[in-house]
Amino acid sequence: MRVPALRAGWLRQTFVHWAFPPDEVQALLPGDLVVDEYDGAAWVGLTPFVMTNVRPPGLPALAPGLPTFAETNLRTYVRHRDGRDGLWFLSIEVACPLMLAARAVGAPYNQGTLSVSVNGDAVSYTGSRWVGDASYRLVVRRGDPITPTGRDVWLTSRWRAYTRRLGMLWQTPVEHEPWPLRDAVVDVLDETLTTAAGLPAPTAKPVVHFSEGVRHVRLGPSTPAAPRPRSS
Repeated sequence: MRVPALRAGWLRQTFVHWAFPPDEVQALLPGDLVVDEYDGAAWVGLTPFVMTNVRPPGLPALAPGLPTFAETNLRTYVRHRDGRDGLWFLSIEVACPLMLAARAVGAPYNQGTLSVSVNGDAVSYTGSRWVGDASYRLVVRRGDPITPTGRDVWLTSRWRAYTRRLGMLWQTPVEHEPWPLRDAVVDVLDETLTTAAGLPAPTAKPVVHFSEGVRHVRLGPSTPAAPRPRSS
């Protein structure tokens, strides 16, 4: 990425992942995107975290920017018809109204009341939308650092997000240092984001990771993704 459009830090992030039948997730995707499978399943991730030091390029980390705020993504993993992989956001909950400007490229932001708190090794996340009744409460206990497996990397490390706006598919690149991952155990999990997105409520035990975060996130400008070539 030569020139980022935005810099930020993503802190105290938890990854909660459920396996779904691929056809249930594929039904929620736009054309030109297909489910990216791992072990024959589609994966949907609930990822709450804290956004910090959000600022345009050229400003130092200590320069004034947006205030620190909580954000929570419900996302799945996709592949463009041209083979490039990335994220598709089923919903994005955010406590900062200025981030709603990203709806201009189709990012599905929802304004809400969100909180993140830490008590010893327990990290608590809560959120509820201002419009609609989708909400969540998650409490995890952080464990020891881990050496990521192939699946751990696959679930947590993607470098492109896709959105759809004005009948077009857009792509946004992202760069940051590797996630420092830890084991995590769920103490409390109550959420309606999955059903609000059009999925059945998860029933299987999730795969869970925690990270203290990454501080050098670079988001590139959104550009139209190449459409699927027409067959002759």
